[in-house]
Amino acid sequence: MSAINNIPEKTIERLSEYRRTLLSCHKQGITHIFSHVLAGMHGITAVQVRRDLMLIGFSSDTKKGYDVKVLIEFINNILDSENPINIAIIGMGHLGQAITKYFNSKGLKLHIVAAFDVDEQKVGSEIEGIPCYHMEQFEDVVSQLDISIVVISSPTRVAPSLVIPIINAGIKGVLNFTSAPLNFPQGIVSQNFDITTTLEKVAYFVKEGDERHLFCSIGFDGNRKGKLIILKKEEGEWKVTAITDRN
Repeated sequence: MSAINNIPEKTIERLSEYRRTLLSCHKQGITHIFSHVLAGMHGITAVQVRRDLMLIGFSSDTKKGYDVKVLIEFINNILDSENPINIAIIGMGHLGQAITKYFNSKGLKLHIVAAFDVDEQKVGSEIEGIPCYHMEQFEDVVSQLDISIVVISSPTRVAPSLVIPIINAGIKGVLNFTSAPLNFPQGIVSQNFDITTTLEKVAYFVKEGDERHLFCSIGFDGNRKGKLIILKKEEGEWKVTAITDRN
């Protein structure tokens, strides 16, 4: 197995975050960016950014910073498959519909192509432009549409009953948005994302007043047109710590 295939999970997460930031910078006309600027946008150190990029074999002219367009393309080659990956949503309540609308507007190589529910008012209709099928059709539709990943946004009480159908359908990846922890056999990549737990973590740090989670902010100052301003909170005050040109 190559070194590229051994990239740590957290690094993959950060690469995805870097790409979204770089795409935003590219749209705003920023052609180059330094590691400390990219780090400031994500509340991490420049050393961490450089380490992540070294892991994927990326190098650049440190005097000018990273070429934004080149780095985007490099990360694309790491994260994206050659062909689009088809995804299905299980549970088309408010959350399922929001996820569908969000992802299908991002232009990624991740395509939501089907939705599943048991609500007769939803089955047979199109929701956010995606056909909604009954769960009884799950295995057949997964096979027909070559679906590799499912996102579970069903009611929590229903989630455990979905494990066996997902395994039987040959699904390769699962993103679980319910609060029920789901376990899958080796060979199926699964990620549990409990919104309640995440919100409680945020609430805890708000309660404790932990300013480590207010490391920096990023923005364009109207009085500094064409400049990217990095702010860091020190001793209770926000201070400008870095300014870089947009071109």
